Amino acid sequence: MKLGILSRNKSLYSTSRLVEAAEEKGHDVEVIDHLKCDIVIEQDNPKIYFRGERIDYLDAIIPRIGASVTFYGAAVVRQFEMMEVFSAVHSQALVRSRDKLRSLQLLASSGVGLPKTVFTNYSKEVKKLIESVGGAPLIVKLLEGTQGHGVVLGPTKKAAESIIEAFHAMKARVIVQEFISESKGADIRAFVVDGKVVGAMKRQGKEGEFRSNLHQGGSGSLIKLSKIEKDAALTAARAMDLQIAGVDMLQSDRGPLILEVNSSPGLEGIEKTTKKDIAATIISYIEKAVEERKKNPARKKKAKKHA
Repeated sequence: MKLGILSRNKSLYSTSRLVEAAEEKGHDVEVIDHLKCDIVIEQDNPKIYFRGERIDYLDAIIPRIGASVTFYGAAVVRQFEMMEVFSAVHSQALVRSRDKLRSLQLLASSGVGLPKTVFTNYSKEVKKLIESVGGAPLIVKLLEGTQGHGVVLGPTKKAAESIIEAFHAMKARVIVQEFISESKGADIRAFVVDGKVVGAMKRQGKEGEFRSNLHQGGSGSLIKLSKIEKDAALTAARAMDLQIAGVDMLQSDRGPLILEVNSSPGLEGIEKTTKKDIAATIISYIEKAVEERKKNPARKKKAKKHA
């Protein structure tokens, strides 16, 4: 199999592990910087060039698209799909996963538990916003934030009002979300591949920090998910149409509450915590998917139609 990994940096842990796992299985692997790709659009002849060379030989791609370049990265993925190349993450699913508001709407429709959340168009009824999520403390999140950036705790009603009003004054779009005190600064990352939870860890925020992201200094520990937590993770991934996903959830008194579904979940934390070869599991999934497409050409046409 000829495999392309769309990544801006081949030395990143996740990218290098995927390269290693694919090569161990005997595949040809190329790391392609999606921002250096040129897309050629013409009737019935979609083409992609990378550093001046036409890329027309790949069987599959693994998108590792950063949030800040979602628009162009998704366009590159879509072009590969038009060329009937299998993508481990569909372009539409990638775009949906980066839209926090749309993601929450899809998750709510799927029936999974969610923290109470409010989004408005710069409403001046800030006090009502705060009341609608149960009062302070509460969480304010930038719609474009990632890895814990753009997430602010409003510890009191007055502080929450000031934070929301400040964001509104900056014309920054935010969501206001209830604070789940019983989670005690911890969340769960469940890693889903091909309809199965292949690893899970509990991430604990450092002392005095309500954000549990490893990028914010949190620590990870192995956890065994309950059946309801596992079911919630799988339902969330299905709702987002993601075959590879990092599902983040909180443990609450009313059951697991989904925070986010990540379409480019990092491998370092989950592999080092679980001691599992998640990269190899991803490659195995792609091998199976590519083989199925070869046996059933209609799958290629369907993917091209919906790209």
